[in-house]
Amino acid sequence: MRLTSFTDYGLRMLMRMAGAPDRAFSTAELAEEFGLSRNHLTKIMQRLAQGGIVTTRRGAGGGAMLARPARDIRLGALVRLLEQGQAMVECMASDGGDCSLTHCCRLKARLRSAEAAFLSDLDNSTLADIVLPEREIDRATAAPPGPRP
Repeated sequence: MRLTSFTDYGLRMLMRMAGAPDRAFSTAELAEEFGLSRNHLTKIMQRLAQGGIVTTRRGAGGGAMLARPARDIRLGALVRLLEQGQAMVECMASDGGDCSLTHCCRLKARLRSAEAAFLSDLDNSTLADIVLPEREIDRATAAPPGPRP
């Protein structure tokens, strides 16, 4: 199963936020840190806020923070929220997609089962399980050292 970049970026944002749970992060700050589009991250942050994963505050000193401890946030729930509306294959889309095998296909049931198993496995882990310590995050996002003279 391949996750969308929306989910990938959302998980990265949450891992970063979980590494410093007592501070608020702006989408601009996260976009710069990860080298990603601020507009794209804003849409992801909105989905996370609507899903009750983060709380947001506007204005000076504002930003987003986890709504609850990382140990209480299941990875499966995050992927379900972030992948909402994304079908694994076209025929699994809400409109049924465009497939000539719809009436005789046995693949769709197997894919649904595999997707359920994938998400169930992710439900065994929490956001806390995948967080890097703050110092590791700083090291990972730092610019590589330049050439030595």
